[in-house]
Amino acid sequence: MPDIARLSTADADFAARLDALLAWESVSDRDVQRTVDDIIAAVRSRGDAALMEYTARFDRWQPEHAAALALPAARLAQAVELIPVAQRDALAAAAARVRAYAEHQKLQDWSYREADGTLLGQKVTPLDRVGLYVPGGKAAYPSSVLMNAIPAKVAGVPELVMVVPTPDGELNELVLAAAHIAGVDKAFAVGGAQAVAALAYGTESVPACDKIVGPGNIYVATAKRAVFGQVGIDMVAGPSEILILCDAATDPDWIAMDLFSQAEHDEDAQAMLVAWDAAYLDRVAASIDRLLPTLERWEIIATALKERGALVLARDMDDAAAVANRIAPEHLELSVEDPEALAAKIRNAGAIFMGRHTAEALGDYCAGPNHVLPTSGTARFSSPLGVYDFQKRSSLIMASPAGSAQLAKTASVLARGEGLTAHARSAEYRSE
Repeated sequence: MPDIARLSTADADFAARLDALLAWESVSDRDVQRTVDDIIAAVRSRGDAALMEYTARFDRWQPEHAAALALPAARLAQAVELIPVAQRDALAAAAARVRAYAEHQKLQDWSYREADGTLLGQKVTPLDRVGLYVPGGKAAYPSSVLMNAIPAKVAGVPELVMVVPTPDGELNELVLAAAHIAGVDKAFAVGGAQAVAALAYGTESVPACDKIVGPGNIYVATAKRAVFGQVGIDMVAGPSEILILCDAATDPDWIAMDLFSQAEHDEDAQAMLVAWDAAYLDRVAASIDRLLPTLERWEIIATALKERGALVLARDMDDAAAVANRIAPEHLELSVEDPEALAAKIRNAGAIFMGRHTAEALGDYCAGPNHVLPTSGTARFSSPLGVYDFQKRSSLIMASPAGSAQLAKTASVLARGEGLTAHARSAEYRSE
């Protein structure tokens, strides 16, 4: 069974050991960067022809022409009929909950008038076109389609363009069905860095987008980083993470399985438990040993727990909260008697799962809040994907004659202080 690190906040080397476990380098190596740069350059210069060549090379099927890359709306709708009824109903139920939550996130226009009649405010506008990258093949996640597409449509984005790789020409019906349910407008059977380049710069077939969202492998992540500035991106995500704070009263089997739920993503995933009862950590360790062999992905889980997992002994609940704020985890479970009181102490977390019955897995699929979350400590300064990520804000300024005259005095002094005479005179003209 996995040899999981055991740490204690009372140890002199705790901070150093924790930092070593948290360390994650997401920067691509030079070979990956060079490959991605070449792909982007080829797509920019040769458009659809490059997409077809890369599809043949990386996805192992040869499109007869560029039109073969398109997945018509009718094909997405057909997928809904092809999948089992239970899956169709689950997708619809999850979509409804995600949509209901997203409706609460919409930013609204606002403005106010000053005494002299000057109007100041903010205008909120959806992005015109958004690109959604969806992993294909074995790593196909219809839940990610819902989580990325639905907030964009709730925001009012008129055109949502999905790209998805199809290894060996094989389509994933669940992904296509999710795209139809979520309201995807256009879809293309293209993946990898070439798909990101197409969304960023456009080709004869794929329209250029204003923002690109969605997860992918190291080539996709590197490409998203490379095109940032030309377009917006959601984030460059690291491995999945879960941190659990537990008061020793939750069934240890539940906690072990919650740790497994993130560790099974890949060998780099991180799963940690913090408790303030040493005997309870031993009980969870025993559950891990007993339950791990029952899982299909046990080898991946074992590696993840050995390389980046930890069982941490804290002094008390406040000490545990301090550890959580230092880690700033993607997923934080508060498996305690009074989770709302503990949540008040948390400043840094992507999503907070409160109470013994709130498994993190519920958030991955159907609770409602978005499962696209900041990783690698970035919850210190960033937030979950939401409707607001697909809206832009414009400032509104309309000066009345009296307001203009008054503001011009302040602007003139500051502009002349900066040596920008034209600025000053522009303002002064309207005060004469």
